[in-house]
Amino acid sequence: MPNEDIDWQNLEALEKYRSYTRYITAAEKARNKEVWWKTYRQYVDQQPDPEFGLVDIGLPYCRPSRVKEARERRKVMRENRKNPELERATRLRSFRISLDKVKTEWEKTNGPYHIQRLAEHYGIYRDLFPMAYFVPRVMLRVGYEGDGSALVHYGNHLSPTQASVAPHISFEAEEDSLWTLLLTSPGTETSVMCVGNIPGGAVLSGQEICPYIAPFPAKGTGFQRYVFILFKQDVHVDFSSDVRPSPCHSLKQRSFKTVDFYRKYEDLITPAGLAFFQSQWDESVTSTFHTLLNMREPVFEYERPPVYHPPQQKYPHGQPLRYMDRYRDGKEHTYGIY
Repeated sequence: MPNEDIDWQNLEALEKYRSYTRYITAAEKARNKEVWWKTYRQYVDQQPDPEFGLVDIGLPYCRPSRVKEARERRKVMRENRKNPELERATRLRSFRISLDKVKTEWEKTNGPYHIQRLAEHYGIYRDLFPMAYFVPRVMLRVGYEGDGSALVHYGNHLSPTQASVAPHISFEAEEDSLWTLLLTSPGTETSVMCVGNIPGGAVLSGQEICPYIAPFPAKGTGFQRYVFILFKQDVHVDFSSDVRPSPCHSLKQRSFKTVDFYRKYEDLITPAGLAFFQSQWDESVTSTFHTLLNMREPVFEYERPPVYHPPQQKYPHGQPLRYMDRYRDGKEHTYGIY
């Protein structure tokens, strides 16, 4: 065990460092020494076994030819140089770039990889697909509050009140394609919404597997993640064994593990899109527990350990005047010189 070679009953006999430089040298030597146990940081930052690395379970992707991309880029640059209006706007500093065009180009190039890095940062793959990941090739557009003003991006904050009604969801898809959309909470392992056999991009025309319910992060648990995952289906899938009743106001029936769902249909569905937000408790969650779920609302509180005070000294030299208050009985302190 760590420090097992130290005689704690005779600490005065230990060698003194006598200088800060010698202490740093000894500390570096002890840190670099190989030991059989792991520190907390090593447990948190541990890397997967190289022999069993992360598996890409997403859609196959064929990168376009770099030569073709460079040729098209040079062609656009030549056309821009020949455009007198563009030259004049640039010279007068009145040229404006459309952010919609920039976003469209980002979604086709670096966007999927940026979203993947964000999902790794928030632990989405780790908690939903252990030892696996995917690059979201299909862009999900999710908006709440009727007009879609409360958008879901990649980790932004939305309150349960804003997400009280089912969102508006759209994505680009071929007319003869089939999709499955899942909204789940990795922290609570519950299914918030699930729709299968979506024809094209018409989410409302799909088969309702689990009806939508507003997010209900328990009080005291902080921010909870809510993840939209879009799966592409190869064929029409029979989800009859996973269909929940509508309305579904039972936490037991909403218990859900994404990895089990994917393993069950992994030969028929492939993850293709991703979007997620964070939400924490507000007053609407109390109504959800009492009215819809018909149960007492759980509340989590942190119980702080009692304050530690060292053994009282008979002659407390160099201590403040309120030193004795630490060892008095009762919660209220008394003031004075003792």
